[in-house]
Amino acid sequence: MKPRFLLALLPLVLLVGLIAVFATQMGRDTSLVRSVLIDKPAPTFTLPAVAGTGVEGFDTASLTGEVTVVNVFASWCVPCRDEHPLLEVLKAESGVRLFGINQRDQADNAVKFLTELGNPYDRIGGDTDNRVSIDWGVYGVPETFVVNAAGVITYKHVGPMTPETLRDDVLPAVERAKAS
Repeated sequence: MKPRFLLALLPLVLLVGLIAVFATQMGRDTSLVRSVLIDKPAPTFTLPAVAGTGVEGFDTASLTGEVTVVNVFASWCVPCRDEHPLLEVLKAESGVRLFGINQRDQADNAVKFLTELGNPYDRIGGDTDNRVSIDWGVYGVPETFVVNAAGVITYKHVGPMTPETLRDDVLPAVERAKAS
């Protein structure tokens, strides 16, 4: 009789377990994706300049010496278009260097995008084969990283910035990186 009783209780125990798991996840910020690269040096890479943008490409060594924000974008990315004005606000309010990784894009399309919206980037590297983006753990555009003066990634924002995420998350992450 005991094995039957235990077998009958099994669905109830599983249900209670599932409810407990779901309850602990309620209210959690599902947009937060912790990168395995946080608190690690930026990956080793070299990106050529995007022809026609008027700025240099960059590499791992370029990320040392001062705090840098690295933004992954593309001309074909609709959310990148929405986020773009906030990159200019970020640069103006923080004074930080802003580098762009132009992902899987043709140079002429990137130039049209930046001509239309303005170019807030100090440097732009063309990642036409997506290899550098993969090394950075990027799985969609836009994504934004804060890199401290030692070349260590200290923060990652997935998706387009909003005025709220810029104010509440990205700018404080830049300030923390400056203080480290």
